[in-house]
Amino acid sequence: MMQEDWKTLLQGNALAGPSELRVPRAQAIADAIFDHPDYTLVRCSRFEKLGILEVLVVDVECNAVPPKNPIGIEFRERLALMVPDKPEELVEVLALRESFPRLMHQNARSPAYPPSLCLYFEPTRSVTRTWTAQSFLQRIQVWLEKSSRGELHPADQPVEQMFFAAQHELILPWNLDALLLQIPVPVFAIIAGPERGEGAQSYFLAQRPPGRNDSSPSLSLVQLTLPPVVHGRLEADPPTLGELTDMLETRGVNLLQALKDAIHDRVDASGVPVGQDAKGTIVLLHMPITRAEGQPAEKIARRGYLVAHGALRLGELTGTLFQLDGKFFREPTAEFLAHGEQLAWRGSEITPIEAIRNLDRKSARFQSGLVEEGPTGTVVGAGALGATLLDLWGRSGWGQWTVIDKDHIKPHNLIRHPADQRHLGLSKDKVAVERYSAVMNGAGSITSVHADACDFVDDKPLPCIQTAELVVDVSTTLDYPRLMSTRNDVGRHVSAFLTPKANASVILMEDAGRLYRARTLEAQYYRAVMEQPWGTDHLAGNHGTFWSGAGCRDISVVMSYSAVLAHGSLLAEQIRTLSGASDAAIRVWARDAQSGAITAYAVPIHEERVIDLENMDLCIDAGVVEKMQSLRKLNFPNETGGILLGYHDLNVNAIVVVDALAAPPDSRSSPASFERGVLGVADAAKEAHRRTAGIVGYIGEWHSHPPGHSAEPSRDDFYQLVYLALGMSHDGLAAVSLIVGASGELQVLKCTVR
Repeated sequence: MMQEDWKTLLQGNALAGPSELRVPRAQAIADAIFDHPDYTLVRCSRFEKLGILEVLVVDVECNAVPPKNPIGIEFRERLALMVPDKPEELVEVLALRESFPRLMHQNARSPAYPPSLCLYFEPTRSVTRTWTAQSFLQRIQVWLEKSSRGELHPADQPVEQMFFAAQHELILPWNLDALLLQIPVPVFAIIAGPERGEGAQSYFLAQRPPGRNDSSPSLSLVQLTLPPVVHGRLEADPPTLGELTDMLETRGVNLLQALKDAIHDRVDASGVPVGQDAKGTIVLLHMPITRAEGQPAEKIARRGYLVAHGALRLGELTGTLFQLDGKFFREPTAEFLAHGEQLAWRGSEITPIEAIRNLDRKSARFQSGLVEEGPTGTVVGAGALGATLLDLWGRSGWGQWTVIDKDHIKPHNLIRHPADQRHLGLSKDKVAVERYSAVMNGAGSITSVHADACDFVDDKPLPCIQTAELVVDVSTTLDYPRLMSTRNDVGRHVSAFLTPKANASVILMEDAGRLYRARTLEAQYYRAVMEQPWGTDHLAGNHGTFWSGAGCRDISVVMSYSAVLAHGSLLAEQIRTLSGASDAAIRVWARDAQSGAITAYAVPIHEERVIDLENMDLCIDAGVVEKMQSLRKLNFPNETGGILLGYHDLNVNAIVVVDALAAPPDSRSSPASFERGVLGVADAAKEAHRRTAGIVGYIGEWHSHPPGHSAEPSRDDFYQLVYLALGMSHDGLAAVSLIVGASGELQVLKCTVR
């Protein structure tokens, strides 16, 4: 949005009140503001241009913000909540106070635009899965409070680079630091890599072989090492060389002089023919980043900028060089400088390029969680698991495959990915095709689809998902299998994944008729994790994380390639075997890395029941129902009950019941009533949450009715439901009350307090 647009939006198109809001999320936020003691709605407005954008201007108070804190955040702040009508887009939060501080954890916007709060660490799809208006308002307060205390970033997060991630990338030699210290410094060349689609491209910085001197390279390189810069908030890349110079000047860096010095030294007294100038220039900045003024540099940040002029022409535009008789010379005359062409450089458009250093052995060991260098040996050997499965199945000739992927190969992928240096910058689906072709040499082929499998066309999945006899999901996300569980027009699915510590691998295989779908298999797998001894630390933690890029979202797990190969080989065999039968399956293999021992576990599977609760489905399997019926009979003639554990997924409008716990020992029951106790309940819910890596939690209550009574709710049952709903209203989620009657009769009540 342009600067004048947001000003118009905040000042005009005013609405009489929240009742005139048309965007559902804006209505929900207005309702949540009305119920929140710390929020006051100031005004509402609407902006219609390429869609509807509704704005709620609010005042928010945060008691936890320290008075007169050094960050400059105040107890009461005025914010604009920008709510688009597209549900796949997040609500943007703008700080309207003119003196609101510019901080690191803010979205990239021009200096004329109000500060935009970056509220979420997770990807957008993960945020929308559990987003509610109530939790959104809480998130804003957490951001303000933690920012005011300087606690928003993890303590071990590296110092920030200066700019956000760019679409293009320049891949640097792994030993660039050492090469730049050599005397003389080696000569480098820029090699253009393949385009990845949508205009994105990778470039490679390569050391030019001795004695080779291309007379007219397509791209010239200018490397500049700048003075140390104190880290701060990430910046948006400026569009022109002049604006980049101005930005760096605010941080004490004279980019223009450094650029002129570097170009000046390229031309001697005899001059350089104009025809030897390149068609473009990549200016590579080496920027030492310090945590505070006077402290040693903690990292060297690098950023490339593509300029549509050769280095010599750029020198002419800056007044460093001049043309005469078909050559470039330095030391332009005063008459030339008076023409003012030396200012033309400011309008030169620049394209930002992410500079990524290639891998070395040390960083490879670090990213794999290894300390020892290990022996000298021989290693023979698309995401890591999917590419490994395709390699194994391709070499064995099993299946004719289509592969879907939208990501591309970066240097850190090579630690666990069977791709190699030739594939840097290529999309992973194309890499799978190339690797398969290199092995099979025309004897077979893999079809690639460069897309996100969750993106539908005309409300239909991709054709290759609809027509497949077997769809193997190794996406490592919850979105895809849960979404496909709602579809009747896709093939049989199997989900396969490794646990965070790589100490186990899992297969969730649908039956051939898709009676047991991935959604219920996932829930029943979680119940086994919660109940079985092998589930104690099954999904716990990871070996570590590393920062693989510029921003605080660029985190990857530390996991060795040997673990991927060990589990990948087992999964490739087991998927092949299990898909040969028509039955559904839940299988877990636990692996002891020290001894190499593998223990297999099979989880029994129960049929799923889906109960329509107006605009939301409640999913519960027969295993949970049988457990409640058994507990009901065990406590005859008294009533009994307990808590329900499960999860909400607002992306697919579902509440999934994973388990029902028995009554705590301090409960009170009689043939006509039941009052659940509290002893051990919090610990049980906490342990379930821990074992399932934060997926499963408290969703409501269940209780039984005595013999001779149906599951129809009583007046007390409705009172309890409202009480439960009030308890969950702070998260904006629905509360569930489930009643078990005779002969398996089940009554489900849902209530949401808004």
